[in-house]
Amino acid sequence: MVMHDDQLFLDDETACRLIVQQFPNWRHKQIRRIRTDGTVNAIYRIGTDLTARFPLRSTRPAAMRAELAREASAMRGLTACCPFPTPVRVAEGAPGHGYPLPWSVQTWLPGRVATPGGLANSSAFAHDLADLVHALRTADSEGRHFAGTGRGGNLRDSDDWMDTCFRESGGLLPVDRLRAIWAEFRILPPAGADVMTHGDLIPGNLLVDGERLVGVLDGGGFAPADPSLDLVAGWHLLDAECRVWFRRELACSDLEWRRGAAWAFQQAMGLVWYYQRSNPGMSTLGKCTLTRILDDRELSESLPAASGAFPHRSDA
Repeated sequence: MVMHDDQLFLDDETACRLIVQQFPNWRHKQIRRIRTDGTVNAIYRIGTDLTARFPLRSTRPAAMRAELAREASAMRGLTACCPFPTPVRVAEGAPGHGYPLPWSVQTWLPGRVATPGGLANSSAFAHDLADLVHALRTADSEGRHFAGTGRGGNLRDSDDWMDTCFRESGGLLPVDRLRAIWAEFRILPPAGADVMTHGDLIPGNLLVDGERLVGVLDGGGFAPADPSLDLVAGWHLLDAECRVWFRRELACSDLEWRRGAAWAFQQAMGLVWYYQRSNPGMSTLGKCTLTRILDDRELSESLPAASGAFPHRSDA
């Protein structure tokens, strides 16, 4: 099912032709599409050690070429400081055969994609997440600051988007209570100077083996942002006891922790309704994260609107 109004169509035959014709040295490798909950790229595995990533949303080729260059630079920066393996960009492909955009090839990492609940009670995994966030936070920002809008900057910049999410979530979520929570989240003051962040530490961007973190994907968003932004990992992936471990190892202040919950809330609100039919895995992630926020005892005390259990009925 189509996820976006501007989504591009790419079939397997076209993807294979683009890969083989532009990189004939890979013509003997098996090429197959990888089904994921990802929303930005169609991903094809090339043999055992490479993946091709074809952008799914329409834009100007020149703009995508610039975006791929920016992503490649960000990926190199992440690789330089990340304590876990990250993919490396190895090539860029050109449009062709009706597919209109440039695309990229990067290395494949072994591991199992994390899930919202799979390691939610693992202290070892919580420790690895804390090591990851600490390493990124302490990387050199080279004097740069957050350069965008929305997630990672000023919470209030998300007001219009949140109004859309509340409007579209009627019948899916307890909208009145969630509006009240956002009214308290949005006025939280800054928690400190910008630091380097991954920017999207959701389960789908983390690889695990057993209870350990073994890979970090989607490094194209590595950039300076709110120091609370990567704390979303705790809300997307950990239950209450392990969030305590995660928070303690990062020595988060109360303000940082609440802002991290705010960014997780902002992201989760967009996932539930937008992907309800087209990408149920992402929609489920949003519901899981909101449940953790609503059920958290400390947040309930600091944000009275958060008190009360999350209703599971579709008409809540």
